[in-house]
Amino acid sequence: MRKAKWVAAAAGVVLLVAGCGSEGGSDKGGSASGGSSSAGSAATGGSGGSGGERLDGAAVTKELTDAATGAGFTQDASGEQIPAEAKDCMVSWTADAETAKDPAKSYTDTVATLTKGGWTEERSSGQGGSVIKSLKKSSWQLQASNHSAGPLKLVMFVAVDGSPECAAAIAGANKVTPSS
Repeated sequence: MRKAKWVAAAAGVVLLVAGCGSEGGSDKGGSASGGSSSAGSAATGGSGGSGGERLDGAAVTKELTDAATGAGFTQDASGEQIPAEAKDCMVSWTADAETAKDPAKSYTDTVATLTKGGWTEERSSGQGGSVIKSLKKSSWQLQASNHSAGPLKLVMFVAVDGSPECAAAIAGANKVTPSS
């Protein structure tokens, strides 16, 4: 069952990365067709990486952890675990929003720290007290979700590397055999 939840989360991130579900939000990344020159350079690693080095899962995890803990969050260890074969291509960081002093402020501060660190906000949408922002750095796409306004307090950061190597690794990790 846990793998099915991971597959659903990964599918949601992939849809967001592909540009689906951005209705009602603001698109800060240029045209919806993705034909902007900045998108092309980012996809090839032209922005966000230092010295042309590939941004890996460990580096993204460190950036998320530093930004979120600096903003007042602690990590919820019961959050989704990433399969070993996809650890360098996908990062999931769930905040313990129940114990945060002000989850909405901590979320805003985390996103602000990430943008200062080279992540570019591409889309933002909000409805019913929930906010979802899509950020990009190098070949990585990050979905930052804040659903802490209601009785269920959930704040998650899920990042996926869109490189061809990672697309293949994630596809392999998502292979689910149907049960009889």
